[in-house]
Amino acid sequence: MDNKNVKGWLYLLPAFLFLGVFMIYPLIDVFVYSFEEGYNLASQTFSGTGLYNYSYVLHDPYFLQAVKNTLILVIITVPLSTGLALLISVALSSIKPLRDLFQTVYFLPYVTNTLAVGLVFMILFKKTAYSDGLVNLLIQSFGGSSVDFIDGPYWAKMFVLCFYTVWVVMPFKILILTSALASVNQIYYNAARVDGTPKWRIFTKITLPMISPMIFYLVITGFIGAFKAYSDAVALFGTDLNASEMNTIVGYVYDMLYGDSGGYPSYASAAAIILFAIVLTITCINLLVSKKHVHY
Repeated sequence: MDNKNVKGWLYLLPAFLFLGVFMIYPLIDVFVYSFEEGYNLASQTFSGTGLYNYSYVLHDPYFLQAVKNTLILVIITVPLSTGLALLISVALSSIKPLRDLFQTVYFLPYVTNTLAVGLVFMILFKKTAYSDGLVNLLIQSFGGSSVDFIDGPYWAKMFVLCFYTVWVVMPFKILILTSALASVNQIYYNAARVDGTPKWRIFTKITLPMISPMIFYLVITGFIGAFKAYSDAVALFGTDLNASEMNTIVGYVYDMLYGDSGGYPSYASAAAIILFAIVLTITCINLLVSKKHVHY
């Protein structure tokens, strides 16, 4: 090994140490905990090893509810937020004089504190003794009946959670896609216009293939982010998410560690490993699909 290779490995050593200490070792540790039955955090002892922790978690109604909520959130918010961000980005790219201004406006929700945005959504949707909320006032003005979106039926609460999640994640996607659209070589568009190509065909045959790597990146990170959702639900429905039936998988893991039912690191570890397996499977499927539809 020559000196250049040695120097390169030395440059990478801090990164390897960081990944090993803060990512690889904790993952291995959690994997080991997930098989230790009756683990006691104080005494660092356990009664045996096996698959009981996984069996308990997979039969726990709170975990199944959390999985249901998370899957609904993923299926609805990732395609919807990506599609809306793409449409808005295309519109912004066609208004070049005001593009920078609108980019800043759309990006503001992303840099705003999550809990602050959640408080605003609670004011908009929550029914109180003094007001039904701005959204309900709008519904009533069109002849509809008011709905308790925060403490009411399940579908209403899920609607608010999905709406909130899309609102929070869309600014970042708009920024990325607007930058991707600006980087497309104008020669392709000029050649298409000379040939009289319709705008919809230009969009599907030139724009989408050219920005497909960025779309794929946003879809992957969107899936991972949606599966890790927790603070969004807390911002809207408080910390007792099991009572409101709006818990997520990450929220379930947190409750098993620190919540009112906490003190069960083995169950939390098993749930975390299940979440890791789900995210890894989804990511691998996306990688396989991307080989046919993503153009680099």
